Amino acid sequence: MKKRILIIGACGQIGTELTLKLRKINGEKAVIAADIRKGSKELTKSGPFEIVNAMDYDSILKTIEKYKVTDVYLMAAMLSATGEKYPDKAWELNMNSLFNVLNLAKEGKIKKLFWPSSIAVFGPTTPKENTPQETVMEPSTVYGISKQAGERWCEYYFNKYNVDVRSLRYPGIISWKTNPGGGTTDYAIEIFHKAILKGTYTSFLNKNSKLPMMYMDDAIDATIKIMDTAAEKVKIRSSYNLAAISFTPEEIANEIKTKIPAFKIKYHSDFRQAIADSWPKSIDDSRARSDWDWQHKYNLKKISQTMLDNLILKYKSE
Repeated sequence: MKKRILIIGACGQIGTELTLKLRKINGEKAVIAADIRKGSKELTKSGPFEIVNAMDYDSILKTIEKYKVTDVYLMAAMLSATGEKYPDKAWELNMNSLFNVLNLAKEGKIKKLFWPSSIAVFGPTTPKENTPQETVMEPSTVYGISKQAGERWCEYYFNKYNVDVRSLRYPGIISWKTNPGGGTTDYAIEIFHKAILKGTYTSFLNKNSKLPMMYMDDAIDATIKIMDTAAEKVKIRSSYNLAAISFTPEEIANEIKTKIPAFKIKYHSDFRQAIADSWPKSIDDSRARSDWDWQHKYNLKKISQTMLDNLILKYKSE
């Protein structure tokens, strides 16, 4: 049976770029973008687009049946910082949307499912350096609690109903193409925009807040790779640790200064500081690297160069 892919939450930070990459690989008509709101022209013109509410089971089912969907990527979620402002809504969206697709897979409506987890599943009691795959998890945010619960349900549906669900614990994701989505690691995107437009940036995290980060291309490649891996090689059905590099606001600012010497950074911590303090500083993702040969390509220097080069061109053309 030919692979046909549905991406729910396709207008989000990761969903947009994932959709476009999958269309290049599988063909434009084989990848259906879906979201509760209409997407960009690039998203809607390059292939099928449907208005779908991730919390509406019937809406998802109708789209699956219309396009004979085989694989679903559920990218819709309310992220950490926004989730702390609207905890009830965050829990409802993050959990109900997951149950909808898990049940559709259980009922045989789809063959394979990707659901993203996050480093937010870890908490203040988790080891901070080289955080292991299996360790203490006591998340302190609604987003983290929903992701931890989601991991347990994914593993349960795999063990109980043989649902082929695959998952990655994303670190902070950096991209110049799409805007930040309300996460605690958003500073690592905002800083590049402000460096070019204003020459200065006020970070909402302190200068020594070290967090795991990843360039978008690496995150997309990991997502597609785990979905393309033979089922017997996917040994972890809760969610895999995933990592590339870790850095602080001060380190990324110093890297920007090599291209924009006059750039200045200030620090004024807000409520997101406590969230960042509860998360790991670095991640041990050796299981992903051994089980399905995960490898990252972007270090801090390459990320900074890519972000600045592309954003400078973008702002010049506007």
